[in-house]
Amino acid sequence: MSETPDDERLEELREQKLQELQDQAQGQGQGDAEAQQAAQEQAERQQEALLKQYLTDGARQRLNAVEMSKPDFAAQVKQQVTSLARSGRVNGRIDEDQMKELLRELQPDQKSFDIRRR
Repeated sequence: MSETPDDERLEELREQKLQELQDQAQGQGQGDAEAQQAAQEQAERQQEALLKQYLTDGARQRLNAVEMSKPDFAAQVKQQVTSLARSGRVNGRIDEDQMKELLRELQPDQKSFDIRRR
């Protein structure tokens, strides 16, 4: 998907602000924890904004359902979608079917048990 110059500039500003917050966090001794938390919150807001931009309502609902049962896995999926969006490899918006496929791809291998009745 071809981003508009405004989207690109907005993303650059977000990354610059995040970098400034991280630099401030490293430079301060006492306010280190507060600055890290502020940087973390800023990163989460940026991630949520990207997810809203690139996921349809159905895909977001599916991801939220996964998050309720497997929060670690959902965080991994969110990170993957965010990195795909930032690198420009997302064409259009991700719908529910594409989200299902992404979840299948990222899901760790599961052991399957075949139970046969005699």
